[in-house]
This record gives sequence, C-alpha cells and structure tokens, in this order.
Amino acid sequence: MEQIIYREIEKKEITRRLFDGFERYQKVTRCWRKVDGEWVLKDIAFIDDWGEKEYTFLVECLRRTADTGGAVVGAFCGQRLIGFASVEGRRLGSRGQYLQLSSLHVSCGERGRGIGKALFARACAFARGKGAEKLYISAHSAEETQAFYHAAGCVEAEEYDAALSAAEPCDCQMEFVL
Repeated sequence: MEQIIYREIEKKEITRRLFDGFERYQKVTRCWRKVDGEWVLKDIAFIDDWGEKEYTFLVECLRRTADTGGAVVGAFCGQRLIGFASVEGRRLGSRGQYLQLSSLHVSCGERGRGIGKALFARACAFARGKGAEKLYISAHSAEETQAFYHAAGCVEAEEYDAALSAAEPCDCQMEFVL
C-alpha cells in the first residue's frame, strides 16, 4: 500500500484539477436532530454526492481560506488527493476563542484508514499554533459523521455561531478543546 503524505496545500495548488479523482460521496440513512432540547437520531435518508457545482464552490472557499490566514492541509497518495481539511483564520466566539474547522473530507474509497483522524490532528495543531482555545465545527448531522467527531472528543458547542448555524440549520454545532 502506498504511503500517505500529509502536507499544507498552497493557494496556487487549489484548483478544480486538485480534486480530480476525489469522490465526496456519502449514503446517509440517519441524521441527528435537536428536538425539544434533546438530540434524537432520525431516519433521514439521502445521497450526498458532489458534482461540478460543489467542487467549483469548494475551490473558491479553500482559496479564500488560504487568502485570509487560514490553512488547507491535504492527504496525498502519490500525487492524488485523498483527503483534506481547512481551518479558517478568522476568530469566532465571544472571546475569540474559536477557529473554525470549515471542512474535513476523505474520499469515499479511502475512509476507515485513519486519514480523517490524522487530518483532524493537523487542523488542531494549526489552530493551537494560532493561539485558539477551541476548534469550532459546524458538522454534518449524518450518524457516521457525528460518530467520527464524538470519537475525536468533540462535544456540542458552548456558543453557537449565529451565521454558521443559520447557513446550515441541520448541522450540529460542535467544539473541540485544543
């Protein structure tokens, strides 16, 4: 099996071509929803499969992250991107205690190999190096996604970022103490 190399992705590398061969596919069958103040697992089924529109938007977002003091880190197998994470440079929270983990994705066929865990650790190291106390995550509510973040030690955010929770009302607002 080929070695996985983790490294920061420079802005000039963030193009649509970087994601050739990357498969952001997830078959979701159950999602977490907050009902009367309690988290409940509900039967909500859909396919999350990115197309050209989503990748074009992703490239714009990641380039903006690189432009504004954030970081984009990738997991590569040879020259092929198989996972990535991004942390924004702008502080969030009442005391500026958070930096946002804005993305963490592993290509469908590469999941279960510890790549997400390794990317999460690198995102934490970046945020810690920037003096953040916590990582803020507006995380997909899918059962598997939530299992990943809970296993990593994430909990419901003490403070919700109003803009992020309004933009993705079905996401779970989480934090990780650095």
